[in-house]
Amino acid sequence: MNLAYEAIDGSGRNVSDLVDAPSVKDAVEILRQRGLMVTHITRAKAEETQRLTEASSELLKVRFSLRQLVMFTRQMAMLLTSGSAIVPALNALMRQMKDERQQRLVRQIVADLEEGHTFADALRKYPSIFDASYCAVVAAGEASANLSPMFTKLANMIGKRKSMRNKVVGAMIYPALLVTLCVGIINVLLFFVIPRFGDMFDTLGVPLPASTEFMLALAGGLRVWWPVPVGTVIALVVGGVYVLKSSAGRQFLSDVQTRIPVVGRVLSRLIQAEIMRILGMLIEAKVGVLDALDLARGVTGNHRYGVLCNRIEEAVTSGNSISSAMEESHLIDASICQAVRTGEESGSLGESVSYAADVLDEENAELVGVTTKLIEPVILVGMGVVVGIVAISLFTPLFDVTAAV
Repeated sequence: MNLAYEAIDGSGRNVSDLVDAPSVKDAVEILRQRGLMVTHITRAKAEETQRLTEASSELLKVRFSLRQLVMFTRQMAMLLTSGSAIVPALNALMRQMKDERQQRLVRQIVADLEEGHTFADALRKYPSIFDASYCAVVAAGEASANLSPMFTKLANMIGKRKSMRNKVVGAMIYPALLVTLCVGIINVLLFFVIPRFGDMFDTLGVPLPASTEFMLALAGGLRVWWPVPVGTVIALVVGGVYVLKSSAGRQFLSDVQTRIPVVGRVLSRLIQAEIMRILGMLIEAKVGVLDALDLARGVTGNHRYGVLCNRIEEAVTSGNSISSAMEESHLIDASICQAVRTGEESGSLGESVSYAADVLDEENAELVGVTTKLIEPVILVGMGVVVGIVAISLFTPLFDVTAAV
């Protein structure tokens, strides 16, 4: 039955919520194990039961940032390695959290554990935070009674994912600033500089080259019809957001982005590294190869890599090697395929695939740096060409006037 309670937690705060238990005595014991001292408890009314349902649905909206997920996983690994049980470890982490909704989520996980659910099943209720591969590794750790090493592996995996994301974001900051500067300079020229030159040319009455007339017409048109380009940009942004929210739009974007010259190669290798990392970790955790492939397939919605996972699955089912399917796809480098083949022949497939993921991470870090260095001069040259064309168009009539004088 549902019981409404009021209690005091370990930090001295008053908390009130509902608990499902066979009796009041059992409910008090459950709450005591959660570190709560009950001050009042009674049978929940219908509206309180409704509130419990709404609270459960509200927990599905809770999010962890990647940094928070890394910290949660690392602290769980540390506490479990030091000999702590799961529930005390979760209670300790809950007391450190500042977000009240995240505290409620962890408290609900603890409640599920105390009701007899496995840790993996308790985490599976929140797929937006703990994805299928995360829960599969936890389930493998519970089944083998090696949960602390599994959390260490998870912490390393998510930490590498966070590190690579930071490198990509950090590498793109400077190009983004250059693009912003370029757009700002062009707007200043079109809306402020060129119109002033136009007034001066009208005063002088000099003949204008075609390029100068085009610049003046463009600037004049934009000053009058500026809502059109602004509206177009807003429509593109809104449309892009709508496309990203739809499954078909995300599928299309995922398929197209890996075909962009230069950038597509970087994105492809980042996808490869993520698939390899999850596949290797799951195989090392004694998850079946077919199950691991199914979970690794969810890393990306890219059609080409989805087909690759399907081909690998067919190869494994028919008794062929994973490396042969990778080679036939022409998506994976020969060196990576060779590392996987070596693992298959030596019986250490999980370690070999994880090693391949580490190699891809190192190469991707270098590739991101090189790509950024290639993009930066392209942006600078493009900005210089635009400014140069504008300058030549504006100053050529002045040179003609000077020569005539």
